[in-house]
Amino acid sequence: MIEQSQTFQAELHDAFLNYQRETRIHNTKVGCWLAFVLMPAGSVLDYFVYPGSFFHFFKLRLLCSFLILLDRVFLETPWGKKYFNLPGFILVFLPTFFISWMIGATQGAASPYYAGLNLVLLALGFVLHFTFIENLMAGVMVIINYALACWVQRGPAPEFAVFFNNLYFLVLTDIFIVTGSYFSHRLMKREFAARFELDRNRQQLEESNRKLVELDQMKSRFFANISHELRTPLTLLISPLETLQREKAHLMDEESRGILRMMSNNAMRLLKLINDLLDLVKLESGRMEIKKDVVHMPEMVSGLVQSIQNTTRDKRVRLSTLVESEVDWLVLDRDKLEKIILNLLFNALKFTPAGGLVELTVQKVDNQLVMKVKDTGMGIEEENIPFIFDRFWQADSNSNRKYQGTGIGLALVKELVEVQGGVVEVESRVSRGTTMTIRLPYMKAHHSQIFEEQKGLVEEIKPEAEPDEWLAKLYRRAELFPTLVSPPNTPSLDHYGHRRALKLLVADDEPDMLRFLKSQLKKHYEIIEAVDGNQAVAKAKQFLPDLMLLDMMMPERDGIAACRELKEITSTQAIPIILLTARADDATKLEALNAGANDFLTKPFSTTELHVRIKNLLDTHRAQAELIRQNQRLEAALEQLKETEATLVQTEKMSALGRMSAGMIHEINNPLNYALAALALLKNMREKWPEAERPKLDDLVADMQEGMKRVKNIVSDLRGFSHPGHAADLVPLEDVIAVALRFLGQETKNGTRIEVRVPPDLKIFAVKNNLIHVFVNLLQNSIDAFKGKQFNGEGPAILIRSETDREMVKVWVRDNGTGIPPEYLNKVFDPFFTTKDVGQGMGLGLNICYRVMKEQGGNISVQSEPGQFTEFLLELPLKPNEKAG
Repeated sequence: MIEQSQTFQAELHDAFLNYQRETRIHNTKVGCWLAFVLMPAGSVLDYFVYPGSFFHFFKLRLLCSFLILLDRVFLETPWGKKYFNLPGFILVFLPTFFISWMIGATQGAASPYYAGLNLVLLALGFVLHFTFIENLMAGVMVIINYALACWVQRGPAPEFAVFFNNLYFLVLTDIFIVTGSYFSHRLMKREFAARFELDRNRQQLEESNRKLVELDQMKSRFFANISHELRTPLTLLISPLETLQREKAHLMDEESRGILRMMSNNAMRLLKLINDLLDLVKLESGRMEIKKDVVHMPEMVSGLVQSIQNTTRDKRVRLSTLVESEVDWLVLDRDKLEKIILNLLFNALKFTPAGGLVELTVQKVDNQLVMKVKDTGMGIEEENIPFIFDRFWQADSNSNRKYQGTGIGLALVKELVEVQGGVVEVESRVSRGTTMTIRLPYMKAHHSQIFEEQKGLVEEIKPEAEPDEWLAKLYRRAELFPTLVSPPNTPSLDHYGHRRALKLLVADDEPDMLRFLKSQLKKHYEIIEAVDGNQAVAKAKQFLPDLMLLDMMMPERDGIAACRELKEITSTQAIPIILLTARADDATKLEALNAGANDFLTKPFSTTELHVRIKNLLDTHRAQAELIRQNQRLEAALEQLKETEATLVQTEKMSALGRMSAGMIHEINNPLNYALAALALLKNMREKWPEAERPKLDDLVADMQEGMKRVKNIVSDLRGFSHPGHAADLVPLEDVIAVALRFLGQETKNGTRIEVRVPPDLKIFAVKNNLIHVFVNLLQNSIDAFKGKQFNGEGPAILIRSETDREMVKVWVRDNGTGIPPEYLNKVFDPFFTTKDVGQGMGLGLNICYRVMKEQGGNISVQSEPGQFTEFLLELPLKPNEKAG
């Protein structure tokens, strides 16, 4: 972009210099001729102002004109054109010099001829158009000449005031001229730049237009050539097909006859499309000829309506016609009129829903033949009406449009009408319908023309048609063939093919393509049909097919959108999808793959390729499904193995703890009994203590008894914990929490605030020792969470609270420790999962809590906010539960 701008500026600069040179040369020529004529003409002034110097001044003026003429001749030379600035300066200098001479030869500063120098300055600004610097230099030169003339004057010197006055006005005039030249030069440069850019853009537009015209001509020639080339093989297809249908149909089964009909119908559709393209090319090139035929309008309209009755029945649309009695035998182009009427009728039928009405009226209005096609269809948006006759234009150009078409029909109607000197008009209201009006010159046939036409109709009846006549009839049948495809009916829920075979969902809005795919696949697969994208998505979710074939361009939702939605649904995201498309460009392929399609087929495609691609995708899908199932079995086995290992570890751990506890209890009980006996003896000796010391002794003995009692309770709890029973019973929740806190009493002495909000009379149905184990693990986790957090203000705290809900008790254990990261919340109850360093934990604590709660018929869950809190929720039964272990 920068290089282009620099190139443009360089071109602009060179062009402006060239323009400036040509302008300067032209202006200098004009100035030379003006000075050459006006200098001698000034003798008239000499005659009246200075009659005594008339002849002397006249010679000076002639000499000046002669020198100016030489300057003009020099300007025509190569040197003069190369150094074009020099002749301009000479032209300014010569009048200035001779006028200054005449000023010095007369009164000097008092001479009125100083006004001539003002004229020279004006000529600088208005005739020669010097640049700012050149004007400045020329102005200084004029002022210097005037000053020298005043200095060398003859006669008495005038007053200084006169000299200053004249010099002031000369300088002022020069300032105006120089300033004006500065802005004039800038304005001239801007105008030139605008003209230069405009000329350049015009040239580029002309070149682009020339190329577009050439491309358009090439396109027209290509369409004409390719259409002619397609007609031959298409004719060779249609003729054998008709022969088979006529002579061999009775030897075929119904499916084969249906395939023949489908081939014949689509060949006729293609032939009509080719004929329409050829007509457009002829109209564009101006080679469309107008034939004057004698036509009986009521008969022609009746024949056209009769030929499309099958289409109206398929669409379930009523078609009415009215031809006024005054319109009978007319002179017009039969072929073009038939194309106009048929295109308008087919267009009306396409957009009119079932149960609607299409009306065709033909009448004479003034001196015009007026034909109206009115429908009760969907109508046309007001902003779209100016475009409906443009070639290849469609109101809905999306790939999921409901009404298919090429955008040729109405464009062909407009051009066929205009080539006959007529006009086409349209009136439409959304949801109310559309009225197309054709106005053609009304030319009534004479009796002699009618007689010749009727005579020709009789002579046309021959026993055997010539080849040219057969082709003409074929093209006419193609013209009568409906361009619209009847919308497919919603397929029933009945499936086609083998019930136990793999299921294939086939979605296409073209009935013939749907029938063809079904006929090719139903022998090997169970077929589910869909006629648009919405049905495809709905049936995929309902039937979960093994593979899907989706057409890319479908109404309601195209194949790309349907593919994207299916890949977002869990139940259908693994289904392989093949997209069918008529577009083979790389962008389309990438869009299909990005949407989640597993493969795509470009139309036309072979049935062999279709079967191979389906088989490959199904084999791959089955292998992936089997691999997924195998992985699931392995994951389940691994999970069971982990649980078994966790159980074994816990069993061994509890066994070791029991053995250790038994030894510890035996060792603790002996000294504990000695201590209790000593306390009892000390208490009996109270009377021997002085009266003043007895209160201190009582306090000391009470404290020692309390401590021994706590040790005894811990030993008792440890004995029960190491030899657990498996019988569940109603257990006071407050006692369970108290035992757990006694086990962790040493670790909670570091300033941890523990608050228990549990009713004293609240009992739950559980195995007491197992429940103690749960609370010990949870409290130990909370204590460990305090170690990694810096507390500001409030210190570490644990809150245990409960709430009764019908037959369950909810217990919350909440701490204000480091919290649990969100990505770990769904893993904390997994066996062997831990975030602690190696050697600081096996990752079994919370898994044991989870298993114990499930065995008790309860549940455990957790919520946390990193850096703020962690809260475990225990749900326990109030009474025996069938699920409890």
